[in-house]
Formats: sequence, C-alpha cells, structure tokens
Amino acid sequence: MNRFENSFKPWRWLLALAAAALMAGCGSSGGGSSSSAGVPASSAAAGPTGAVSTAAGGVPLGAAGYYAILAKAGVSTVPNSVVTGNVGLSPTARVGLTGWSETAAADNSDLYSTSAQVAAPGKLYAADYAEPTPTNLGTAVLNMEAAYTDAAGRPAGVGATNLNRGAGTLTNDTLVAGTYTWNSALNIPTDLTLSGSATDVWIFQVAGTLDMAAAKKVILSGGALPQNIFWQVSGAVTMGAGTHFEGIILGKTGITFGTLASINGRLLAQTAVVLDETTVTVP
Repeated sequence: MNRFENSFKPWRWLLALAAAALMAGCGSSGGGSSSSAGVPASSAAAGPTGAVSTAAGGVPLGAAGYYAILAKAGVSTVPNSVVTGNVGLSPTARVGLTGWSETAAADNSDLYSTSAQVAAPGKLYAADYAEPTPTNLGTAVLNMEAAYTDAAGRPAGVGATNLNRGAGTLTNDTLVAGTYTWNSALNIPTDLTLSGSATDVWIFQVAGTLDMAAAKKVILSGGALPQNIFWQVSGAVTMGAGTHFEGIILGKTGITFGTLASINGRLLAQTAVVLDETTVTVP
C-alpha cells in the first residue's frame, strides 16, 4: 500500500460512518416513529406516541410508551370513543378489539388497522397482525408488566410528604409530589388536585381497587405533567361517567371508563380496557 492509500484509509471510514448516519436519518420520521425499544417505524411506533416521563424518579415504560392503550385480554369501546395515540392488544388476537369499526391497512401490509375512533395517524395493533407487530407487542407487554412491578416496588410513602393513609378516601385533597400508598381500596369522591412542577413525580400504590366518582376530575397545577403521574393499581380501576383523569394507569387487572369520561395519559391493563364514549389522549 502506498503513502496516499495509507493516508486515505481513515477518511474512508469517516465517509462510511457519515453515509450510515445519513441513511438512518432518512429512515426516521416525525411524530415519534423511531425504531428505539425494538419497535420499528413500520409497525407499532407509527402514529402519535406522546411524551413519556424523563423526570428523575419516573417509572420507565419502555416500548409500552408507544401506546395510549395497551391490554392483554381485550380493548372494547361503545362508539364513539376518541383515542389520540396507538391501541395495542396482546396476546389476544384482533377479535378482542371490539367496537372499533376497523379498516385494514391501506398498504395491505396487515401490520395494523385504523378506525374512525382513533385519530390519525394512530393505529390499532393486535397479536395476530403480520410481523413484526406481534413481536413488538410482546415486548411492549413485558415492559408494561415491568413498569407495574417497578411502581409497586417503590418504598411505601417515600416522597415529598411521606404520606401513607392506609385504606382510604381522598376528599378535596391537594397532593404534592411523592409516593402515596394505600393498603387496600382507594375511593376518590371529589375533585383531586396534584400540585407541583414539570419535573415532579407522583406514584400512587393501590393494593385494592381504584374508583373515582362521576363528574369529578383530577386537576394539575403548578406545571405538573400527566406523564409524571403513575397509578399502580392491583384491583379493578373504575372511572365514573363524565370523570376526567390524569396520568398513567398501570392496572394489574381491568380498567373501565364510564360514559363520556376522559383521560390525559395512558391505559395500560394486564387484562382488559373498557371504554364508553371515552376520550383518551396521550400526554
């Protein structure tokens, strides 16, 4: 090899790296459709994925963060619900997506379907769609379960207020950031205010069911963000008609929203999600 070839060799590597970076950039798109967490842009990463917590102490969602709704047994809706974000179901097949009036993928790929109730470019995914959708969903479900375990494993009552109310009711409360632990059911019969900054984190550990009364709401103040609020619930979650909720619900069992209820956040259920003219919006 002559002197010129020796001097040019490092530049060939730099040019190759630059070309690879350029190709990677061309392969990505806006709206969160990256290939991170093992979810390629051609499948479950497409559509509005929303924001996930980057605050210190937040619960990592992994690939589950690509979905507004993710469930294992079924996702049903009484039309017309409105979902801004992706809907995923696994290991149950697409037969478990009921009430969505599904339309096959326009490109005939069978990677997903669409629905008038899922705001474009959001999509519906299930375990019997074409690969890589089933693989991606399997990863997301594992990450959802890991997020539940993470939240459940946080030290009880640790946080800004060190509050541990045992079994109880939240009535006209304003809660600052921290971890809140209930040893059985939690009932919210009134409005609930969460007051804190955009970097604050709330983790609610509920060993029983979680119920919120009809026509009540969770109110965020001081810059608090829904992606930094985590509701880890071992029992059923039931939101009353007309209720507005905020945060990420990590449900060990089912999540049910009453007529015309709404949430800014995500519904991540290890059994089923049931909607009734519900509005679900990713953070």
